[in-house]
Amino acid sequence: MVVDAGVGVGGGGAGTCAVGGFAVWDVLLWRRGRADVSACLLAGTVSSWLLLYGGYTLVSLASNVLLLLLTVLFLWAKAARLLNRPQPPVPELRVPQQAVDEAAALLRSALDAASDAFRDIALGRDSLLFYRVFLCLWSVSIVGSVTDFPTACYASVVAALTIPALYHRHQECIATYLSFAYMNLRMYEMAYERLSMKCFLKVRDWTMELLKDP
Repeated sequence: MVVDAGVGVGGGGAGTCAVGGFAVWDVLLWRRGRADVSACLLAGTVSSWLLLYGGYTLVSLASNVLLLLLTVLFLWAKAARLLNRPQPPVPELRVPQQAVDEAAALLRSALDAASDAFRDIALGRDSLLFYRVFLCLWSVSIVGSVTDFPTACYASVVAALTIPALYHRHQECIATYLSFAYMNLRMYEMAYERLSMKCFLKVRDWTMELLKDP
């Protein structure tokens, strides 16, 4: 049994990107029959984080998982041959050249975009881009100072698999609370502006009275 690792392209690269994008959003939002994939990713992420911080390293964990998988499949195949049973369903994966070319083109375009952005910032051409990159790098620096890189990656995966799905499921309730919070924030902002204006007027009047006195 041969399984093609790529996606057949009938309408060009745009169709492949669109299908891939919809598949990613289905996994993130736990919909269209992708809930099992989302659950497996979330469980695998949490369990691997627990194993890594329970004494395992990434290399030892990957080696033990592959060793267990290969041992089970090898014993299964030997037992099936002796008992005249069907062989284990191991697919024969083949990576198509078109998928490799598309991945290389995507990586090249991303590197070119990053290089162009770096050049625009270094030459002072785009101030808004500089502020965005500055905020992003500053946020990464803050996150890196309070945690390590693997924990940040695991937390990002868990957040990507939970927050969009929760927001999509409770969107109306969240929107109601956000609008209520925004109204309260505007109310406090207006009260602060009035208080600031009163304080400013009092200080101005007091200063003018002091200047009038001989």
